[in-house]
Amino acid sequence: MNKDQTTVVFISNFINHHQAPLADEFYSILGTNYKFIVNEKIPDSFLKKGYPDFSDKPYLIKAYENDKQFEKALLMASEADIVIIGSASDIYIKERLKQNKLTFRYNERWIKKIDYHLFSPRGILSRLLHNTKYRNKNLYMLCASAYTCNDVSLYGAYPNKCYKWGYFTDVKTLDINSLLLNKRNKDKVKIFWCGRMLYWKRPEFAVLLGKYLREQNFQNFEINIIGEGDRFDSVNAMINKYDLSDHVHLSGFIANNEVVKKMQESHIFLFTSDRQEGWGAVLNEAMSNGCSVVASNEIGSVPFLIEHEKTGLIYNSNDINSLFINVRRLIEDKALCEEIAKKAYHKMANEWSPKNAANNFLLLSKSLLDNKILKIESGPCSKATRIKSSY
Repeated sequence: MNKDQTTVVFISNFINHHQAPLADEFYSILGTNYKFIVNEKIPDSFLKKGYPDFSDKPYLIKAYENDKQFEKALLMASEADIVIIGSASDIYIKERLKQNKLTFRYNERWIKKIDYHLFSPRGILSRLLHNTKYRNKNLYMLCASAYTCNDVSLYGAYPNKCYKWGYFTDVKTLDINSLLLNKRNKDKVKIFWCGRMLYWKRPEFAVLLGKYLREQNFQNFEINIIGEGDRFDSVNAMINKYDLSDHVHLSGFIANNEVVKKMQESHIFLFTSDRQEGWGAVLNEAMSNGCSVVASNEIGSVPFLIEHEKTGLIYNSNDINSLFINVRRLIEDKALCEEIAKKAYHKMANEWSPKNAANNFLLLSKSLLDNKILKIESGPCSKATRIKSSY
């Protein structure tokens, strides 16, 4: 595959700060042969919260603007050598699939919660018609969750055709040793939780951790909880109920650059979501900014990014005592906490960076186009297989 001639089209609903770094890397390699088709403007609610507006990116095709742009997008998607499609209509790949042209879906896990829709005839038929039907065609799955392979296999889709993928946040070059040295000199262990305050993200676990640490006679710790959502008031009430305001601090939404700053100041990052967390790009950011992460095993990104006791600690999401024990390990073993943070940063910088993801994807695509076998050992575009994990 000649990169100067190969055309790649990426299709999604809109572009955000979790997708732009990868898109920029593709554009730096392919130039005008790379296009990103968007079907919606970035929501105003995002912009009001300070998220960047990427609408001026040179590779964007704004299919939502008018019929002419939509027809242009359809033509590009049909003619491109390679297409990656996420949250978008299958109308973009209808002709490609008929012609058996190289196409990738990227999906988080299909089964985020167990309900009757999973077993409804309509739901099953949809999976079969849009996915399983093409199991022997040139259609592959980029798994934006470690559990995507598990889910698609239930429908007999993508046999031996699943690859590790995800969301690829920007990884800044840091002097990780100096960053960790600065943390070592702090008089308190700083613990950070950040996210939307929804039931399935379990923000109350951060408060219960504070209660546990105080009961265990730990005094020099500080837990900062950042976010907004329908659990905000109940979390605040828990802090007051347990009289934890000296140790546990709750704030609303802050801009992403402030989140990054707090990560660089914190020793431990808590990631407490259950299986409804499809990927969880905040994990990329925490590992990229010098945090030692304690994370639930059901989060989509965790089995891909964290190797237990090396690049983070993983706890069983159904066992809050497991969370307490793992956090306590890091508080009591500062050397382990630093070593995990350092290895996590290097994993993100060297393996799960946008640049490496773009390069690996183009290598994988070349091998598939040339009908050759390529084995990427780890990271983006290495083989994804069914997993089962508990800690």
